[in-house]
Amino acid sequence: MNRKAFRDGIKPGWHYFGRKMDVADFEWMMWFTSFRNVIIFALSGHVLFAKLCSMIVPQHRAVMYMLYGALAVLESMGIVYLMIILSHCVVFYSIALSKQKWLCYLAGFCCLASLKVEPLSSWQSGFVTGAFDLQDVLFYGGSSFTIMRCMSFALESSERKEGIYSIFDLLKYNFYLPFFFFGPVMTFDQFHAQVSTRELRRKDEEMRNIRIQALLHVGAIIAVDIFFHFFYILTLPSDLKFMNRLSDWALAGLAYSNLVYDWVKAAVMFGVTNTIARLDHLDPPQPPKCITMLYLFAETHFDRGINDWLCKYVYDHLGENHDNILKELVASIATFAVTTLWLGPSEVVYIWSVINCFGLNFELWVQKFFQQKLFAKLESKLPGSMSRRIRALFGAVNFWAIVLYNILALNSLDFALLVTKRLLLTGFPVSTLSIWFITYCGVQLIKERERIQALEEEECDKAKVE
Repeated sequence: MNRKAFRDGIKPGWHYFGRKMDVADFEWMMWFTSFRNVIIFALSGHVLFAKLCSMIVPQHRAVMYMLYGALAVLESMGIVYLMIILSHCVVFYSIALSKQKWLCYLAGFCCLASLKVEPLSSWQSGFVTGAFDLQDVLFYGGSSFTIMRCMSFALESSERKEGIYSIFDLLKYNFYLPFFFFGPVMTFDQFHAQVSTRELRRKDEEMRNIRIQALLHVGAIIAVDIFFHFFYILTLPSDLKFMNRLSDWALAGLAYSNLVYDWVKAAVMFGVTNTIARLDHLDPPQPPKCITMLYLFAETHFDRGINDWLCKYVYDHLGENHDNILKELVASIATFAVTTLWLGPSEVVYIWSVINCFGLNFELWVQKFFQQKLFAKLESKLPGSMSRRIRALFGAVNFWAIVLYNILALNSLDFALLVTKRLLLTGFPVSTLSIWFITYCGVQLIKERERIQALEEEECDKAKVE
C-alpha cells in the first residue's frame, strides 16, 4: 500500500478499519461511487412504474416504458442529448424504408466510427454541456448502444416481407431504460416479440429465481467491495519491478484473477439490468460464462448481448454453418473488425483483436485437422475417457491462451508479455508443466460435467417424447 507506484491506484477506503481501496478500474469505481445512487434511484422508479403499468394497462406497457425511459434520459442528460438520440432514430428509420441491408450497415458503422474517432467524437460530445460527473460515460454508452439497437431495427425491418416496423416500435425498443446506457443489447426481433405479449404470466418458481439472482448480485457486490480493500489485484500489474519479484505461480494467479474480476464486473452489471428486465416479463441475453469454465475461443465473450448481435448480423451471416475454413476466416475477421470499432481503435485493441481472431480460427483449423479419417479412426478406437483426456490437454493450452490474450485489454501489453515470458520461457519446465497440469485437471472436470449435463438433457428429451 505504501509503494510510490501504487499511489494512483490505491486511495483511502474503510477509514474505521484502516484499509485503503483499489481504485484502478474506472468502471468498478463508477458503480461503487458516483453511479450507485443514480442507478438505484432510476431503476427503482422503473420497477415501480413498470409494475403499476403491467397491472393497469398491460397492453400499453411498452409505451409506458418508453415514456419513463425518455423522461429519465431527459432529466439526466438534458434536452440536447435527447434530440441527438432521437435524430439517430429518425435517420435509421429513414434508411430502413429503403430495405437495403448494405445501406443499414454502412450508416451504422459510420455513425459508430463518428463516436470513436477524433475529432468527430469530441465535436458530438461538445453539444452536451454541464458539470455532471458521469456525463462522458453516459453520453458514449447511450449513444453507442443506441446505434447498435437502431442497426438491429433497420436490419430486421429490411428482412420483413410486409412493410417495415413503425418508428414507435423503434422508440419503444431504444428507450427501454434498463438497457439504454449500459446494455446488454437485445436484438429488435426478440424485444419486439416479448414486449408485445399481452398475457403476462410467470413460469413456475420464476419469481423465486429472480429473488435468488438479485440476492446473489448483492452478495457479489459486497464481496468485491471487501476484495478491493484487501487484495490489490488490479493495481499490482502497474508496477513491473514489483511483478518481477513475484513467483511464477503468483503471476499466473494474478493474471487469472484479473480476468475473474472483469467477469464478475460484467456478470454484476448485466445481471442487475437483466433482473429488472425479467421483472418486466422479458427474457434478456444470458450473463457471461464464468472464466473458469472457458477453454474454447468460440465461447469467450464477456458481453453476451454484443456477442449475440455480432453473431446474428455479422459472424453467422458471413460464416453460415462455420464448416468452411475460408468463410470462417472472413466471418471472424469481419466480426473482430466491428468489435475493434465498437471498443474504440487503439494499439492495444488492434493487438487484442488480431490474436483473438487468430485463436478462434486456429481452433477451427486444429479441429478440422483432427477430423480427418486417420485421426477419426484412431479416436473411435479409444475409450471415451481417454478421448476426453486428450481433448483436455488441448483445452488447457487454450485456457491459458485465452487468459494471456485478454489481459492485454484489462492491463497492459508489458504485463501480458511479462506473464507470457515467465510461464513459457523462464518458468519452463517446472512452472510451465505444473500449471498446465493443474489447468488440465480443471478442464477435465468441466468436460465431464458437460458430458453429464448432455446425458441428462437426452434423457429428459426421451421422457418428453414418451
